[in-house]
Amino acid sequence: MPVWFKRQLRRAYYQKDRYQIRLLNQCWFFYNKKNTALKENP
Repeated sequence: MPVWFKRQLRRAYYQKDRYQIRLLNQCWFFYNKKNTALKENP
């Protein structure tokens, strides 16, 4: 997980910003799914 992403996630949790947490979570799972698919099927 990139440092900038961790920082944004930490800030969202600290501020209890549910919308931002949900958005970052969706982005992370989308990114992760894309990367694993690319690694498995180059």
